[in-house]
Amino acid sequence: MTTAAVVSNASPLIALEQIGYLHLLERLFGKILVPPAVAREVAPTVTLPVWVEQHGLTQAIGPLILGAALGAGESEAINLALEIEAQRVILDDRPARRLAQALHLPVIGTLGILLAAKRHYLLPAVQPSLDALLHYDFRIAPDLYQQILLDAGEGI
Repeated sequence: MTTAAVVSNASPLIALEQIGYLHLLERLFGKILVPPAVAREVAPTVTLPVWVEQHGLTQAIGPLILGAALGAGESEAINLALEIEAQRVILDDRPARRLAQALHLPVIGTLGILLAAKRHYLLPAVQPSLDALLHYDFRIAPDLYQQILLDAGEGI
């Protein structure tokens, strides 16, 4: 739906692939960029479609990102998003999300993707997807689960 650059970390790609909804990223954002570490992290479980492109870093990872003790994929994803002034960065890990937000990067996660997909009529409901994620040991706090359902108009 947009042509501005969107960068993703590995966990959202893996989670969406596991529940059969990786294609939602293309429908919502068009092309997705991933740094080399993310491409390596997803390689054992996800065959990246043509609309997910590996994009190398042109600058060394900054000390603020290195000091945050994130994984390689998260660090590179945030660094790449800063380098290219990404429209959005897709992250699930709370420390990575906090750092990205502190660096003024717009952040969305797997649950936000599902909610956006419902709002764009790409999914009829989010609850089955949330339950499928839980089946794959994706961690969702009970209050967040309920909030997503409320935001999707599926709450009690």
